[in-house]
Amino acid sequence: MILVTGGAGFIGSNLHAALAAAGQEVIISDWLGHEGHKWRNFYHHPPSAVIPPEELLSYLEHDMRLTTIVHLGAISETTATDADLVWHTNFTLSQKLWNWCATRRVRFIYASSAATYGDGSAGFDDDMSLDHLHKLKPLNLYGWSKHAFDLWVAQQEKEHAHMPPNWAGVKFFNVYGPNEYHKGKMISVVKVKHDEVLAGGPARLFRSDRPDIPDGEQKRDFIYIDDVIAALKFLIEAPQLSGLYNLGTGIARSYADLARAVCAANGVEERIEFIDMPQTLRGQYQSFTAAKMDRLRSIGFNHQFHTLEQGITTYIQNHLLKTDSYR
Repeated sequence: MILVTGGAGFIGSNLHAALAAAGQEVIISDWLGHEGHKWRNFYHHPPSAVIPPEELLSYLEHDMRLTTIVHLGAISETTATDADLVWHTNFTLSQKLWNWCATRRVRFIYASSAATYGDGSAGFDDDMSLDHLHKLKPLNLYGWSKHAFDLWVAQQEKEHAHMPPNWAGVKFFNVYGPNEYHKGKMISVVKVKHDEVLAGGPARLFRSDRPDIPDGEQKRDFIYIDDVIAALKFLIEAPQLSGLYNLGTGIARSYADLARAVCAANGVEERIEFIDMPQTLRGQYQSFTAAKMDRLRSIGFNHQFHTLEQGITTYIQNHLLKTDSYR
């Protein structure tokens, strides 16, 4: 049996759908909420149980059937400002779940983030040595909290401390796809541009805040959700795990490329408009990301990723333009 924290969220609900389709029993820990669309992420595949996060540790004291915890639950807003809440949620809970898995000999897979790489000046190598990790400078509170836990894990590894028998930290890059509709301002750029284009307007992109990067040529490693789920299923099933793993396509594509692909997938004429970047994002905005994928490939993950155009076309035509856009 597998526990997925944050399982009602974007990545979690897609993972649950895939695991349920394969006949795997899954327990979810999350809040479904009073408003919004989060519960609809389970509309086609209701879970066998949903554990409120505040009851999770108590639940784990009595459950002996788990084989794997996939810990995706976190405060993921890059503009979050409540440092105490972020620390408790993103670091302290992760630490407790790690220790539980170490004691119970349960596989532990947790969500790190490409936000740990900051402005990219130290590269995008998922080397987990402490010397390398200390070179990374996250740009915001969210990225720092994820980086702090990566550092703690690396210290446990160095000291051969009490550790789960198999574990992996996954550095997610820019994920997009169905079931992200509850995410508010953290929803993917693909969905936002689709909504703009569908309403008859242009795809609006932020002007660059760096003089060396033209408007629209900020580049990110965008990865379609199906590719992420393929990797997570691989990690759940892999015979042995021990390390941090990037999860992107390995290819940086521009926001202008993304906007063009959204227009094409909607069958409309290309229209792009540039607007000023909000002051709150300046100095915290990653203008370039590209996952180095050697480490995940080296342990046998040979999945072929969607190109940006393929992923956007699949998302828009198979989900966003359908009456029921959920997975």
